Amino acid sequence: MRVLYVYCHPLADSFHSAIRGEALAGLAEAGHTVDLLDLYAEGFDPVLSVQGRRDYHDPVRNRRNNEAYMARLMAANALIVQFPTWSFGPPAMLKGWFDRMFGPGIALDLSDPGHARPMLQHIERITGIATYGRPRWQAIGMADPPRKIIKRYLPWFTGGKARVRYYALYHMNVATAEKRSRFLARLRREMSRF
Repeated sequence: MRVLYVYCHPLADSFHSAIRGEALAGLAEAGHTVDLLDLYAEGFDPVLSVQGRRDYHDPVRNRRNNEAYMARLMAANALIVQFPTWSFGPPAMLKGWFDRMFGPGIALDLSDPGHARPMLQHIERITGIATYGRPRWQAIGMADPPRKIIKRYLPWFTGGKARVRYYALYHMNVATAEKRSRFLARLRREMSRF
């Protein structure tokens, strides 16, 4: 498969870097072609400008404004999104990427505003990899927005056809080295079966 791996963490020496390393190793073992999109390293600008917002509902201009990142999404048939959960949501950097890529002319057809149509039917698989500083019961109490983004929101754009998986390490701030190691091993194993 052609995998677009969207990575969102600012620190090169973070636990997320170790997660990414294991996930990429597993995908390589499985023989997938991976396009690593490191939002921070590539200097992605998550801010929607005034003109970008004016152009948002014009599919031609919206595509043109987001051409480089859109081309990478269109070239993939699988999407993996890895991120930390901050304030019970994805980082602003990743939210900005979602806002840009899942808009008119890219991920949905709004030519009939009353009947939006998904445009990412070529995406066959979606996987989310997330960490949380708080325990799962607190994330559930907040309705776990990151899980819903990955498991409900993104699949809509594929016409509901994409197979979806979500891997989360909850309460990471107090996770033991053993728990972290098990999470890394599980991710590598799952990615090698991707």
